[in-house]
Amino acid sequence: MTDMTEENLTDRAVERWSQVPDPRLRAVMTALVRHVHAFVREIEPSEAEWFAGIDWLTRVGQMSSQKRQEFILASDVLGVSMLVDAINHRLPSGATPSTIEGPFHVSHSQELADGANMAAGAPGMPCFVTGKVTDLEGRPIAGASLDVWQTDGEGLYEAQRPGAEQYMRAIYRTRADGHYLIRTVRPIAYTIPMDGPVGALVKRTNISEYRPAHFHCCLEAPGYARIVTHLFRNGDPYLGSDVVFGVKAPLITEFAEKQAGERAPDGSLMDEKFCVIAYDFVLQPSR
Repeated sequence: MTDMTEENLTDRAVERWSQVPDPRLRAVMTALVRHVHAFVREIEPSEAEWFAGIDWLTRVGQMSSQKRQEFILASDVLGVSMLVDAINHRLPSGATPSTIEGPFHVSHSQELADGANMAAGAPGMPCFVTGKVTDLEGRPIAGASLDVWQTDGEGLYEAQRPGAEQYMRAIYRTRADGHYLIRTVRPIAYTIPMDGPVGALVKRTNISEYRPAHFHCCLEAPGYARIVTHLFRNGDPYLGSDVVFGVKAPLITEFAEKQAGERAPDGSLMDEKFCVIAYDFVLQPSR
């Protein structure tokens, strides 16, 4: 291959990568070469633009850590994360829809008792999330794991609070009747992190940087398919412009505001305003 030209370079690169022994890697890499070359041919970048793109990707990697994944954020704002999610979770009618995990999930959260407060000391209106987890036939699933995380009442995740540990996240389990109860604070709408290379890119556009108020949950139970999903606040002004394309209609629910003096779902008499989110999750059997 000594006669490389603009016209034949793509075919030559595809030919080289088509010799990879592993069939899946071969399929992935030949498709990647074709699409990247097509992208370059379409936009015809200057060398300065190409190096600027490489520098941006480098800074995305440098910004990533165990608590913040800037590459996931980049995938999110390009709509790629939701496309991958849709391809991998073609769920039957009646099952709770999945959506993206986002860049702020932290593994190995503490497990809390049913109804325990995962937001003790955090700013925000007290909030209770309650409901049940069932199968497609409506039968309760006991012992299902709900790995939950969210922003506090100021719109910040643990990774955005310097030194915070086990903050605004926990694992709960359903009772024998499939019901669960979580105490937290009401999440609010917030902007994606704007202090990194993804934020810098969004600032150069007229794209809204806001996500609607939501509550993250990863559900797992033996014999059932794992899902990652959100609960979105009905009426939030950013439902139609979510910067990461994560909203699905069945996941929009009421964040009902209650008055001081009313009883919370755990039976306690509240001395301040609080919020109740009631939602039943439906899992499909494992394939």
